[in-house]
Amino acid sequence: MKLLYVHIAEKLKEDTEGNLYTDGSYNTDVWDRYLAICDVLTVLCRKETRKYDVEYAKRSFNPVKPGVKFVNVETRTSSLRDYLSIKKIVANRLMIQKEVLGCDCLIVRSPTSGGYTAVRYARTLNKPYLVEVVGCAWDSLWQHSLKGKVLALKAYLKLRNAVRNAPYVLYVTEEFLQRRYPSKGKSIGCSDVTLPTLDEKVLDDRLRRLNAMSPEKPIVLGTIGAVDVPYKGQEYVIKALARLSKQGYDFEYHLVGGGDNTYLRGIAEKNGIAEKVRFLGSLAHEKVFDYLDQIDVYIQPSKTEGLPRALIEAMSRGCPAVGSEVGGIPELLSKEFTFRPGSIKQICDLLRQLDRQTMISAAVRNFNKAKEFEKELLRKKRAEFYRDYVEYVQSTKHDL
Repeated sequence: MKLLYVHIAEKLKEDTEGNLYTDGSYNTDVWDRYLAICDVLTVLCRKETRKYDVEYAKRSFNPVKPGVKFVNVETRTSSLRDYLSIKKIVANRLMIQKEVLGCDCLIVRSPTSGGYTAVRYARTLNKPYLVEVVGCAWDSLWQHSLKGKVLALKAYLKLRNAVRNAPYVLYVTEEFLQRRYPSKGKSIGCSDVTLPTLDEKVLDDRLRRLNAMSPEKPIVLGTIGAVDVPYKGQEYVIKALARLSKQGYDFEYHLVGGGDNTYLRGIAEKNGIAEKVRFLGSLAHEKVFDYLDQIDVYIQPSKTEGLPRALIEAMSRGCPAVGSEVGGIPELLSKEFTFRPGSIKQICDLLRQLDRQTMISAAVRNFNKAKEFEKELLRKKRAEFYRDYVEYVQSTKHDL
């Protein structure tokens, strides 16, 4: 069976020697779940125009999985003229149509604009398709920019239409995305975040760390996410720490994530806490847990999210955590550890209440909650849903 996996975002990366990589969210385990249900896996995505230093790429990204074929859809820049280029639009649509025509079935990861084109061709060509809903089209665009606000309603309606009529839908949340984008087809809530079986020693080490906390040392907060994407919300944490610093509280903020940190660094300098904000850059996925073990509290200040991988991974390391009331975050954290997105006051209120006992209780609760995302548990749940989809594909082959 030939499976076309569609995620038309800039996920394919290249180094100066021509070697190809994918980012941390696409590793061997992810590709294996799709290879298990097909004979040929083709991935439709975009390749970044930037070429990375070889050593940096090896350190920060995942080498492409052997046996996976990548088809590069031409990238359009953020300029309005290029974004609306008829030549590129037509070329991309023809490429998508060609790949849909050549496959037996599709899995479309949404929201992505090219994904909706693939769904449209799948319907026209009578190809079975499954939609993976990993985020909210409305939230991600509305919080992005002025241009995003203009495009948000159209993208929201496109995703609702794609999901409503899809034969199969996999949501990464249990409630939020299902309410926002309901489906008439078969559906399942199953996070794409998978964790190894959790070792109780991790929690023991966390509790020892919390019990050993000294008022003479700062409480270290951490966030994982691109540092040049405004809707990730790190600026609100920096401003909250500036306010808390004036009140005599001692926090540091360690940020992991790629991108230009000029804007966030400028906020830290303007607020007089540059020495308390550290930018650690991108980390290879295998080094993320080491980073999480060195922080005291994880904070997810996003203005839009699906079900954030980094927050779940932080919880699996026994991190006390706080986060904004968006997307699937309230499904992960107790209400008393959430805040209104962008509310500096509520961030300050939450951080002030983090005494040792509160943090210990949160660490135990988060560690146990993270067990719901253990790899084997989710693998079985997802594999059963995919097997059902494959049976559906095979039953419709006579119509292809």
